[in-house]
Amino acid sequence: MTITTGKGSLGLAAVVAIWSVSAIVSLPGLAISPIMGELDHIFPHAGELEIEMLESLPSLMIIPVMLLTGQRSVRGNKLRLLGIGTTIFFLSGVGCMLTRDIVWLIAIGGIMGIGAGMVIPLSTGLIVDYFTGDYRVKQLGISSAINNLTLVLATALSGWLADIEWHLAFVVYLFPLATLLLLPALRNTHPQPEPPEGAQNRQTTINRGIIFGLMLFYFAITYLSLIVTFNTSFLVERDGMDSSVAGIIISIFFLAIMAPGFVLNSIVRIFSKRVNLWALVIMGVGLLVMSLNRHNVLTLILGAAMTGVGYGVMQPIIYDKAATNSPPRLATLALSITMAVNYLAILVAPFIIEAVGKLFDKASPSFGFIFNGIVTLLLALVTLLSYRRSRILGSDD
Repeated sequence: MTITTGKGSLGLAAVVAIWSVSAIVSLPGLAISPIMGELDHIFPHAGELEIEMLESLPSLMIIPVMLLTGQRSVRGNKLRLLGIGTTIFFLSGVGCMLTRDIVWLIAIGGIMGIGAGMVIPLSTGLIVDYFTGDYRVKQLGISSAINNLTLVLATALSGWLADIEWHLAFVVYLFPLATLLLLPALRNTHPQPEPPEGAQNRQTTINRGIIFGLMLFYFAITYLSLIVTFNTSFLVERDGMDSSVAGIIISIFFLAIMAPGFVLNSIVRIFSKRVNLWALVIMGVGLLVMSLNRHNVLTLILGAAMTGVGYGVMQPIIYDKAATNSPPRLATLALSITMAVNYLAILVAPFIIEAVGKLFDKASPSFGFIFNGIVTLLLALVTLLSYRRSRILGSDD
């Protein structure tokens, strides 16, 4: 069985290998999340700084390594980079399962961040290399869907395993082994050149203005949507619901991000240049709906689903725009630069949320959702006024 790429066709094994890369890029940090509340008991002599480093060091390492990998991909062998990064990732997972010392766990987490940073830009870079046009948009949508589906399933698995024994939560870090086993299928299949009429061939270098605009846009929508993951538990707690409800709502949020990926081409065809406009409207309304909750779980679920769908439409479109605004040899570099702001947003979002609350002197859990919802709708208004001529907020081609 073969898959049409727009440049020819690709064997199913090679496509599954590319999908497997998308499945592992969201794994860093998953094993820690279900045991965060128990770290004081697991490591009774650990200080506050050590606990914070255990949580943040992998993400801090991912950002610079992503950028270095993107730069290296211009002249280096991408599959070799992928093999090295995936091996580091996998061996770090083995190390996490074996260690019982928090200092070693922090060090291994940093090494894992190096491996993940090498893998993440290649998850989209390989799609850009092997696919083009509408086929690329479709695969970027599928990649986003696989990423978020894995996030939900692996989080549930790590939480269940952590209840048995905390070391078992790190089993999810062994998933990169699947990519290592599938790599030979890619090594035996070389990407075809971009067709002469392809959008990338109109670029002689990275369009820095467009890439910078995409970075700002990506940072904004990532930060605005992250209020769901960071503040839903406070909404649930305020209204006296069981804490497990927050986990269900957050899982629905990530599943909603996943859903548009499978039909992204159809969505783009229907809404055309207005696709980001409507995605922002749906996301903004979703955040406001969540702020209205009064002991109503369905309201929270609806709002989280709308927010996730809006974000899930825009994310792969941003990746496609980053690729089409760079020549083929620089596409992975452009993607690594653009994708880095996603991890930057994840790192700084809690501080921005707290600072906004203090600035407006609002301690209510609903305020963050109201504020982010209004900002999202204001961004939708800017998009409405500029989508016809903006290659960032509107149509690129």
